[in-house]
Formats: sequence, structure tokens, C-alpha cells
Amino acid sequence: MQLSTTVTASLEDYLEAIFHIITEKQAAKPKDIAKRLKVSNSSVTGALKSLAEKDLVNYAPYDVVTLTPKGKAIAKDVIRRHEVLRDFFVNVLAVNEHDADEAACLMEHSIPKIILERFIQFAEFIEVCPRAGSKWVKGFSYYCDQGNTWDNCEKCISLTLEEVKQKRQGGQKKMITVRKLKDLKPGQRGKIVKVKAKGATNKRIVEMGITPGSVVEVERLAPLGDPIDVKVKGYHLSIRKEEAEEVEVELLP
Repeated sequence: MQLSTTVTASLEDYLEAIFHIITEKQAAKPKDIAKRLKVSNSSVTGALKSLAEKDLVNYAPYDVVTLTPKGKAIAKDVIRRHEVLRDFFVNVLAVNEHDADEAACLMEHSIPKIILERFIQFAEFIEVCPRAGSKWVKGFSYYCDQGNTWDNCEKCISLTLEEVKQKRQGGQKKMITVRKLKDLKPGQRGKIVKVKAKGATNKRIVEMGITPGSVVEVERLAPLGDPIDVKVKGYHLSIRKEEAEEVEVELLP
């Protein structure tokens, strides 16, 4: 069940805005919320009162606004939906980032969880399937911009066959680069191949969604390299370096 089923789309926007402001400034003020959402101060006041009544924010006049645990959970869920949709539009449908972001804003409030998860699965499939990948996405982008013709299809097939022939003639095999998750740098992605941890550590890692076949991206390393911030299935997570040591990934281009 989605966390935000009892909250209107408008209030979800407020929770999302408050979360981002707190992340950027460590504290959210009503005037910052009004500026970010481009609404009046009176609108912000009314929304904050409604959110406070639902126990989603801590609010008092002339004080900073904070999210309750329940409000933070809903905000993170909305942000995940937004990012999954935006990334799908950009990385799979080859839509420009501005249009993708605007479309995600409209759809994030109503998309069912089961459909959202299918978006994630399809995006991962595109990344790891040897018949798809970046060339496949670029081909789709060209199709949208230039239209499809048999000449284009024949050219694509010919190039693919030529690549296969070259690999056979040269005895080349696809080189798979497997590394430990802890060794990836920010911006690098990989398909999880194996989780070697045992017992409680294995359970914690799996519960985070870090499972074989999933695509993981390293977002940030702490100053001393621990913990490591990663993105998996649309979730932003922190994993300890000793845990990342137990996860093997196939490096993706």
C-alpha cells in the first residue's frame, strides 16, 4: 500500500518541498516553502496547519518547520516516485530532462505502486539485457525524431551482424568486469552479481533491496569512505563499507 493514499497531491507537494529544503538548508521556513512552490504565504500557512493536523509536520507560527517520522516517510516515497518516473523518461524514452521532470511531477501522485515497480524492472532490463542497452535507447530516440524506415532497420541489423562476425573472427568474448561495491566511485553503476554476506548482515543487505540482478548506483562517499550512499530501485540508501565489501557487482558502461 502506498504511504500517501490519505494525503492530497497538493499536500504531497508541500511535504516534498519541505524535505528538499531541509536537505539543502537544514531547516525549512514558511517563506522558503512559498518561494519553492511559488505560492502565497497564506496558502503555505493553510497547508502547514492541515499537515500538522495529520501529524505530518511540526509547525508553530514564526518557527521552523520539521517533518514528523510519518511525514518524512511520505515525502521520501513521493520523491522516489518522481525520480523513478523522471529517470525512466530520460534514460529509456529519451525525453529531455525538463519535459521529463514536468511529466514526473504530474504523474508522481497517482501512479500505482505495482506500475512503478514495473517501470523500475523495465529500466533495469534495458540496462542489463545484451540485446538492449544504450545503443537500443539511442535507436529508439532516432526512431522518434526521424521516423522508421526499412532502410534504417536494415542498416541496424547489418551493423549488429557485422559486430557479431568481428567478435567471432577475432575470438573475442564479452569481458565482464566484476568488482566489489565498495570499490565503485560516485556515478558508477553495476548489476549486483552476488551477496556474500552471511547471517544478520546478509538479511540487512537484502532487506535494503540490494539483491542479485538489481542495478545499483553509487551516489556519494562519506569523507572517510564510510558509509557509501547508493541508489537501488529508486531508493537512496546508505550502506556501511564493510557491508559493501560483501557485495559483488558487474560494472555497467
